[in-house]
Amino acid sequence: MHYVKPKVKAPHPQLIETMGATLQKYDLTTVCEAAACPNRAECYAKESATFMILGDTCTRSCSFCNVQTGKGISVDASEPERLADAIAQLQLKYVVITSVDRDDLKDYGAGHFAACVDAVKKKNPSIHIELLTPDFHCLPSSLDRVILSDVYKLAHNQETVRRLSKSVRPQSDYDRTLQVLQYYAMHSQATIKSSLMVGLGEYESELRETMQDLLDVGVEELTLGQYLQPTPKHHRVQKYYQADFFEAIKQEAYAMGFKAVASGVLVRSSYFAEELGREQ
Repeated sequence: MHYVKPKVKAPHPQLIETMGATLQKYDLTTVCEAAACPNRAECYAKESATFMILGDTCTRSCSFCNVQTGKGISVDASEPERLADAIAQLQLKYVVITSVDRDDLKDYGAGHFAACVDAVKKKNPSIHIELLTPDFHCLPSSLDRVILSDVYKLAHNQETVRRLSKSVRPQSDYDRTLQVLQYYAMHSQATIKSSLMVGLGEYESELRETMQDLLDVGVEELTLGQYLQPTPKHHRVQKYYQADFFEAIKQEAYAMGFKAVASGVLVRSSYFAEELGREQ
């Protein structure tokens, strides 16, 4: 397969150093650093970052994901305050809070999400918060707990098309994801967002069907990016899409009715999250 590797700006060393020192001081993890995201310096410069709570071990084992799998660690009750302090020190204006799946917890981690939002808002009252949540097994009490935190955006990723969902996300469910997103849309005033990867083996017609499914349950914002295989043990890349595809599918998504779309080879679910939707 022919693939032209995209070029990105070299990360600004001072921004990376500042963020790294703050994360170490407060014992926190950002998805940006954990994944060595090539876009991270640009996000930091825009006073935005994506934090991962509830540890670094996921109780699920998706074939595309490089996060370690196993038994989740004990929930750290001090994490919400440490997160709020770090955000205040960094003077961030927009944060995304996400987590690994915690199927070992009674509420699947929803209460900890809410505690983090509450702590961050108290110390950073003007901040915009986006939550990228697990599916919480579509448990209404957990979904309600997150909704009541009254954040700016609620996101949950569909990741791939229906035909591939069970092999790519064996412990998740395509329809359950739609149900979660629909619940968020019906019971929250927040903007609802989801994300898809391409290159996993989907047909373009299936991708469009999935986009329509997301739109039908109330998703307003969509990101689409190229899947890149993290290790030889993970799901193989079946196709590399080029820039013209991402521009074309972006225009299709707008024509379908999405209010904001980010689409590109390096686009990820939190890609320039603070900018997506500004035109609304």
